[in-house]
Amino acid sequence: MSKTFNHHQKSSQNSMAFSFKFNKLAMVLALALPILGLTACNKQGASGAPAGAGMPPPEVNVVTLQGRDLPVDFEFVGQTAGIRETEVRARISGILEQRVYEEGAKVKAGQVLFQIDPGSYQTQLASAEAALGVSEAKLNQAKREYARLTPLANEKAISQREYDDAKSALEMAEASYKQVRAQVNEAKLNLSYTKVVAPISGVTGVAVKPNGSLVTPADSLLTTIVQTDPIYVNFSVSEADYLKLNADLNNGKLHLPGKRASNGGLDFNVKLKMANGEVFPTAGKMNFLSEKVNTTTGGFDARAQIANPDGALRPGQFVRVMLQGATRQAAIAVPQRAVIDSPMGKMVFGVSPDNKLVPRPVELDGWSRGEWIVTKGLQAGERVLVDGFIKAHDPGMTVKPVAIDAKTAASTTPAAPAVPAASASASAKGAH
Repeated sequence: MSKTFNHHQKSSQNSMAFSFKFNKLAMVLALALPILGLTACNKQGASGAPAGAGMPPPEVNVVTLQGRDLPVDFEFVGQTAGIRETEVRARISGILEQRVYEEGAKVKAGQVLFQIDPGSYQTQLASAEAALGVSEAKLNQAKREYARLTPLANEKAISQREYDDAKSALEMAEASYKQVRAQVNEAKLNLSYTKVVAPISGVTGVAVKPNGSLVTPADSLLTTIVQTDPIYVNFSVSEADYLKLNADLNNGKLHLPGKRASNGGLDFNVKLKMANGEVFPTAGKMNFLSEKVNTTTGGFDARAQIANPDGALRPGQFVRVMLQGATRQAAIAVPQRAVIDSPMGKMVFGVSPDNKLVPRPVELDGWSRGEWIVTKGLQAGERVLVDGFIKAHDPGMTVKPVAIDAKTAASTTPAAPAVPAASASASAKGAH
């Protein structure tokens, strides 16, 4: 009985194993047949079948490269700052009676901002003026006495000591008068300080102390004023950018709009791009470049000055600083969308004289007005593929080139589709 059961069990296991292998084989064949069919179709098409033999070369847009002077822009992150920033402080002690100005408003130099209680200083002035009257009376008395004794002394009618005492009394009265008069001027000055005025014209800040507060010379800050027209824009130029810029200037590849200033400024024209992407309407000039590297940022501190008549720019705003006006002589440039990212780096598709695609690795040096500036890999007179990457992206492929103007191609910027990995790899190999 046991043997019979074991025999049936083995038969059942063999049957299940066979069934599983048969099903697996059937599945493999089912998957393989369509692939074999596609392969056969591809071979048929490659051998000259009607499917591909009659297709004309794809039509693509190309530009012919020419060396020309190109404007070069440099862009950095910057932050605005007032051209002058001043603290408004009280010069005397007293109770702050009133804030006269409107916080955040523009004020002119000499405009009253705060009023400090003037009562005690008015009393001090009145007392000093009274003392000045007494001193003036004593001075007049000393003058009369001296004038009376002088002819008597000349006639020897009085002793020399009496004359000398009269003269000394006059001198002491004059000195006392000057001292009291100085005290009166000081009292007037302190009284004038009860009106706190703006030292410069500009935009006011928040009042530090509310009305009724006690201000003292030790705790005298009341507000701040920032002059914003014109306004500064501070930014940093990296050491690598600075060295490259200097090298291009020295070897004549780059020309500036003006001469280098004595304080290091490179006389670039400056435009600002705001946080919303808009360009600020007024332009300015770069007017400072530090002589040493800032150890905090690792770059050279630089500054531009921008006209800000409407006060639209406020200190502390982050902007994009665009340095303009420089030109690169006899530069080779290609439209931005003609450049492809491949596994081997940046490349373009050149079009040979017999209208075949030739991959060309290139080296770039920034871009200008929608065009990449090419420093290595291309020469004037060569043709470069701009549009048609979907239809034409295989090295050696014959195309039908349609010439378009380089400036027109640069002004329109449709995104160039990425080259498939296989085609990019083949292009890189073809380039080598």
